[in-house]
Amino acid sequence: MTDRRGVVAKRAENLSPGVPYVRGWNRARRGAGTLADQLVLLGLDSDFAGLVADVNVFGDGIVQLGTVRPEAAELLARLIVAGLASESRDTSTDVPLVPLRELPAA
Repeated sequence: MTDRRGVVAKRAENLSPGVPYVRGWNRARRGAGTLADQLVLLGLDSDFAGLVADVNVFGDGIVQLGTVRPEAAELLARLIVAGLASESRDTSTDVPLVPLRELPAA
C-alpha cells in the first residue's frame, strides 16, 4: 500500500537489483540534514531525536521524524505556517503572521 507520493510504502529492508536506493537515501539524508540544522538553530533538536534518513522499497528517499511529543509536532506545524506566511508577505501578499503560542520545551 502506498499514497500518491510513496511515503507510506514499506521501508527497504531487502534490496532489489536496479532500484536506485543509494540515490534516494542520499536525497533523504540531505533533507534530514537540512531539517536537523534548522531544528538545532531553534533549539528543538532534542524534540526530534529520532530524525533519520531512510529509503522505501521503490528507492524513494524518506525522512522519518521518529517518535515526537504532540507539543513538538504542534510547534513544528506552527513554525511551518509562520514561514509560509512570511514567504507570502515577501512576495507582496498581505498575509498576517500566525502568532506562535509558547509551548513547554522538552
